[in-house]
Formats: sequence, C-alpha cells, structure tokens
Amino acid sequence: MGAPHLVMLVEEPSMEVFLQSVLPRLLPEDATFEIHAFQGKSDLLSKLEDRLRGYARWLPPHWHIVVLVDRDSDDCRKLKARLERMAYNSGLLTRSQRQGQGQQITNRIVIEELEAWYFGDWDAVCAAYPRLNSNLPRQARYRDPDCVRGGTWEAFERILKRQNYFTTGLRKSEAARAIAPHICPDRNRSGSFKRFVEAVSKAATSMSVPEPSQRSNTTSTPCPANSTTGTQPTTSIIN
Repeated sequence: MGAPHLVMLVEEPSMEVFLQSVLPRLLPEDATFEIHAFQGKSDLLSKLEDRLRGYARWLPPHWHIVVLVDRDSDDCRKLKARLERMAYNSGLLTRSQRQGQGQQITNRIVIEELEAWYFGDWDAVCAAYPRLNSNLPRQARYRDPDCVRGGTWEAFERILKRQNYFTTGLRKSEAARAIAPHICPDRNRSGSFKRFVEAVSKAATSMSVPEPSQRSNTTSTPCPANSTTGTQPTTSIIN
C-alpha cells in the first residue's frame, strides 16, 4: 500500500488557500494531499456526484476523499444527508455506509463558514492583523465562534474594517493567506474546526497503518512554528 493521500473537495479558493497551510500540520509526514476548489457552494453541489462517480472507478485503497461544505443558512442535517446520498449514489463508502469495509469518503460541514474558524483562533487573526482587539473572544457575541449572529463573514469583515483593514471589502483569499500560517489547531475553539481535524486524523489512519517506529497520528498537532513540512500538496480550481 502506498503513502496516505487525501483528496479535498472545497467550495471556494479561500478554503483552498487556508488548507494549503494547515493540512501539513494535521497529516503524517509521509502523507500527500491535493485540493480542488469549486466556484462556490452551488457549483460544488451541482457537480459533486458526477465527480465522485469518476473517483469511484479507480480510487486507490490508500486514498481518501474529504468533502468540505459551508452550512451557511442550510439545515445541517439535511445538507449532510444530501452529501451522504451523493456518496452512496456514486458507489463510495462513508462511515455510516461502510459495514465493516474501508471508508473512502468523509463529508464535513463548516459551521457556518471559514470565518468561524478564524474566530475560533483569534490569536492567529491578531498575529496577521495586529491592530485588532485581542480580547474580542471575551465578548458574549463572539464566545462561541460557530454561533456569531448576523453572518460570520459579515461580522468578521466589519471588525477588520473598523481597524482600517479591507476598507473596500473583505478579500477572502488574501485573508486566508495571512491568517492560516498562524493557526494553531490545538488552540482553536470552533467545534466545527475540531470535528474537521478529527475527520482528517481518522482519514489518515484509515489509509495506512503506521509501523510502531513511525510517529503516531494521534499526538497533538503543532502550532505554526513547529509545522510539518513533509507533505507535497497539489491544487486546482474547478471551472
């Protein structure tokens, strides 16, 4: 069996930029990954089943697919059921469908969107944008990063604008490129982010069984200063 390989299907380029920096700190040193960004959530959902059918024809046993979709205002259970149904129709096995066989695909929902993961590690945001108030997470409306009222990215944009960042509007990929290198996975308070980290860890474990001498994938994930550099990512945008 070859080295673990993770295929990430995400809905937009900002998540791709974020994961390019964060994934090497979540995966074993011998693992590789690729990220495919679609042109928004509707584009991903409209093309996903056909894409998965293509993978189902040839997916190697040491590969694992992770589909990452923002919840936005959708019903979380209905959205998850839709993703599971697409995987089933394509012939790929999810955790709920595997029945003792190897899991091939994991569906994860970002609640409510990438900016919630930024609120979950506000120290990383302040490292990228030092004029921001470092005590923001102590305010009641921001204590739960997955439940910021009034729209998560909208709230994030307003906070940055007040300190003269992105005065003409939030440029999501630029923000992801600035914040992601400072993200410390073990520090993040977002429950959604924690479940994503757990899914990546389980996917890597299911793709290969490490020898006793190899580094365990269940150890804590390092902060940026000690990040893993062994992975070789490839990325693309789906038109």
